[in-house]
Amino acid sequence: MGFKVGIVGLPNVGKSTTFNALTKTAAAQAANFPFCTIEPNVGDVAVPDDRLDKLAAIATSKQIIPTRMTFVDIAGLVKGASKGEGLGNQFLANIRETDAIAHVLRCFEDPDVTHVDDRVDPVADAETIETELMLADLESIEKRRQGLVRKIKGNDKEAVEQDRLLAMAQEAIENDKPARTCEIDPDDEKMWKSLQLLSTKPVLYVCNVGESEAAEGNAHSKAVAEMAAAQGNSHVIISAQIEEEISQLEAEEAEMFLGEMGLEEAGLDRLIRAGHELLQLETYFTVGPKEARAWTIQKGTSAPKAAGVIHGDFERGFIRAETIAYDDFIACNGEQGAKEAGKMRAEGKSYIVQDGDVMHFLFNT
Repeated sequence: MGFKVGIVGLPNVGKSTTFNALTKTAAAQAANFPFCTIEPNVGDVAVPDDRLDKLAAIATSKQIIPTRMTFVDIAGLVKGASKGEGLGNQFLANIRETDAIAHVLRCFEDPDVTHVDDRVDPVADAETIETELMLADLESIEKRRQGLVRKIKGNDKEAVEQDRLLAMAQEAIENDKPARTCEIDPDDEKMWKSLQLLSTKPVLYVCNVGESEAAEGNAHSKAVAEMAAAQGNSHVIISAQIEEEISQLEAEEAEMFLGEMGLEEAGLDRLIRAGHELLQLETYFTVGPKEARAWTIQKGTSAPKAAGVIHGDFERGFIRAETIAYDDFIACNGEQGAKEAGKMRAEGKSYIVQDGDVMHFLFNT
């Protein structure tokens, strides 16, 4: 199950530098001019989770396989993108294919790095991109509703439902609110998602600060934090330059460097975890002598659906899931200890998998 997070922002805010650090490559050209990223760069990154290392140590697993997330570095946006300005059409098409948005905001002062609007105002930058996404959605909604008129007259039930949802989104946008603020009934979730509206994408604000401000942030990042809280979104503070330096170091050197900078962990670890949380994902584990592996599922996933992430046959032939809570696995020093302590449970088809569950699936072939 793959999840894509699009890294977006105005030109010269540190998008490509952040992407480089995330993927530990120089695949995205970082340069001080707009649109240096012409084609979206894609990179898979491991989701940091120290629970996996602890499980592997207890089970003496030969291999550790973390869960992964895909980040897409998307071309810089400018005002008017919804009307095709700059690389607007391409930007909007690329972002439509992602599950969430990591919006990199310039929160640093540097006269040597130009800003497309000749000022440093991350809140205004965020509003610029939000507005362009909403304007693009509005144009799309109006066209689609016009195209549904004939079907609605013919009593096409799906067209009626689709038009109802599009009308909800249109009303929100016309009131200067992104479509994600609409309250959607669970029965409508599937169709709502199929509309692929840009402003329904969950947003994580990434405050790119100067090196000396990486630990505490600054006035700009505080303004973003207030904006994010008001919107019900989240934010993280990173210094893209620091993160890129760290990404080139060996693990021990990186740890020493972080300590010297007064940082407990790399900002990118927080960013990846925040992306995981933004998409309402959680992790379960399979553990054995061969490998300890993390698997990504949506919160609220049933045991058979979780089994299907490993292989479709596991879901189709699901019998039960032998399940141990992570804390119990650690406290009992492994599967055998958990069994002896009565901490292994046999869960059926209705069981909702919990974050950290250690699972073994039994199924019919």
